[in-house]
Amino acid sequence: MNEVGAPAGGGQLKRRLGTGDAVLIGLGSMIGAGIFAALAPAARAAGSGLLLGLALAAVVAYCNATSSARLAARYPASGGTYVYGRERLGDFWGYLAGWAFIVGKTASCAAMALTMGTYAWPAQAHAVAVAAVVALTALNCTGVQKSARLTRVIVSVVLAVLAAVAVATLTSAGADTARLDIGSDVTTGGVLQAAGLLFFAFAGYARIATLGEEVRDPARTIPRAIPLALAITLVVYVCVAVAVLSELGPDRLAHTGEPLAEAVRAAGVPALAPVVRVGAAVAALGSLLALILGVSRTTLAMARDHHLPRTLAAVHPRHGVPHHAEFAVGAVVAIAAATVDVRGAIGFSSFGVLAYYAIANAAAYTLTPAEGRPPRAVPLLGLTGCAVLAFALPPASVISGAAVLVVGAAVYGARKGRLPN
Repeated sequence: MNEVGAPAGGGQLKRRLGTGDAVLIGLGSMIGAGIFAALAPAARAAGSGLLLGLALAAVVAYCNATSSARLAARYPASGGTYVYGRERLGDFWGYLAGWAFIVGKTASCAAMALTMGTYAWPAQAHAVAVAAVVALTALNCTGVQKSARLTRVIVSVVLAVLAAVAVATLTSAGADTARLDIGSDVTTGGVLQAAGLLFFAFAGYARIATLGEEVRDPARTIPRAIPLALAITLVVYVCVAVAVLSELGPDRLAHTGEPLAEAVRAAGVPALAPVVRVGAAVAALGSLLALILGVSRTTLAMARDHHLPRTLAAVHPRHGVPHHAEFAVGAVVAIAAATVDVRGAIGFSSFGVLAYYAIANAAAYTLTPAEGRPPRAVPLLGLTGCAVLAFALPPASVISGAAVLVVGAAVYGARKGRLPN
């Protein structure tokens, strides 16, 4: 690095995103398909303590977002926590964060593409998923501003659908606020597991930091955009969770496959259920768009440091985007979406994302006051929260996630001696 946030070689991305664009990309990442599906498994884990799990997830997300925002302002380069870990903790920790992000989120991309395909055209889910990946990859390669414009449309549609769900359920005769009461079924382990499941609905603010090299005036824009996007998302999620829980109650919510569609049917508005399915498909598309952007930028950063093939560090001279990384990520995701149903096999992604943010919090803890360090309690609470939520996940997720990190560490050790000084 010849200066903070600038690549030592190769092309540099163009700073085209303002605060509004950055907030929209964060919203597109967070207000995605997760809210349409995560409430049911969280209710199965926490029972009537669902809202406690949501509150805990929000606290951990706030700490992670604050740490990420301060680091992104200090290191406004592509790569997110890969860059922060490398600069503050050492090359290995940055690499491990990047590895966990790329491997886990590539699987998440394929899963989100299949989710979108299933909602849009169940009989041709794989074909629709591949078409969506190809289309979004092509769009991303024409410039990040065009991706931001599409995200604006997607976020508007999804917010309108969620607002319709909240209004329909909260104003129905069957809504009962007594269903929000916390009962004797609540356990600490259940609330922690629910928080772990719900946390990932908030995790999209990392996309703003990962795109740091493409944000105008990043020292001001990123610290504003990340908390603003997180605050809007929290308000939306609380409203939706309260509405659905008031209508269905924790037991019925826990045993439905489509919680939002089931809620509007229970509210006596069955005609809204198909609209909810359309909203879920659009939300999955928005999440996929943001995920591909994030994975390609982390790929770019790791390629610059020779952890990945150097050709992936190429930047298009006209559009100012990492087009080789975009094509590579799109190709891998399209192949996975065409051949494998990975929706139920990405538990390691959840563990990996929490490991990624744990490294971000550890890096933020090393900042000095002059470098914009947050209050020490924030990264400490974020680091502790990430560790607790990671090991509160189902055992299969913990084992597979830990295995991915071990493989990454082994790959790093095997290549260390061959990397250029």
